[in-house]
Amino acid sequence: MKRSLTLTQKRALLGILFILPWLLGFLFLFVSPFVQSIRFSFSELQVAPSGYDLSFIGLDNYTNALRIDPNFNRILTESVSEMAYNVPMILFFSLFAATLLNSKFKGRPLARAIFFLPVILASGAIAEAQSAGLIQLTGSSQIAQELGEQQNGFDPMILANMLGNGGIPIWFIEYIVTAVNRIYEIIRSSGVQILIFLAALQSVPSTMYEVAKMEGATAYESFWKITFPMVSPLILTNVIYTIIDSFADSQVTQYIYETAFTSQNFGLSAAMAWMYTIVVSLILIVVGFFISRRVFYYN
Repeated sequence: MKRSLTLTQKRALLGILFILPWLLGFLFLFVSPFVQSIRFSFSELQVAPSGYDLSFIGLDNYTNALRIDPNFNRILTESVSEMAYNVPMILFFSLFAATLLNSKFKGRPLARAIFFLPVILASGAIAEAQSAGLIQLTGSSQIAQELGEQQNGFDPMILANMLGNGGIPIWFIEYIVTAVNRIYEIIRSSGVQILIFLAALQSVPSTMYEVAKMEGATAYESFWKITFPMVSPLILTNVIYTIIDSFADSQVTQYIYETAFTSQNFGLSAAMAWMYTIVVSLILIVVGFFISRRVFYYN
């Protein structure tokens, strides 16, 4: 008699099928350079007519990166600090924008496309097409810059004075004012997060809001008692994505690239890359551990 799969087995099989493309790419495309970079980090690479020669030098590349190189520690520290500063801004704006875009109003698909447009314009494909001369965005960028320089409709000091009069701490006021001044950068970095939050908001059963309204709950109470707990698993996803995204195109990656292909020091570059990977991994583990303890999973 043929035994049918249980629901748990079906979900496990679906999960395996979901990660199968990544797993095949990792095995056939990533494992070889992964192992090679480890060898480079413990060796001194010298270019030879037949290719390259490796001389094992132990931890010298790591020691050089931490104690001798004048820039690596400083750039790494600045990147971590900037990440810790930017992630809360991006997450708060993403959830706020997704909540607005989830409401019903005319032109909602166009508004969603506008919020995601900066992500497309900042993508690598657009940058490569522009550098190859296939498209030209310089004119529109100059116009946007001129309009930004000429605008005088909003003064951040008005917001700062208003928050200060309300008894808000100075450090929080400075944080909010900085976020307002960097609004375009935040929007450009929030497109994917907005889509993830929007998908989470649309998956919340409408019956919950109907029951809460019948019980006399306000919109504020509905958000904190229903919306926020229901989207909390996606908050963890967006935090991890935002951290990785901030590190993927940071000053550290540029410095590692220049060390390898400008200074031709591939061993030192590989050691920097592995230390950078370890730092990012530790941050993800710590952040994921503390946030996952507050996540609410609805079954």
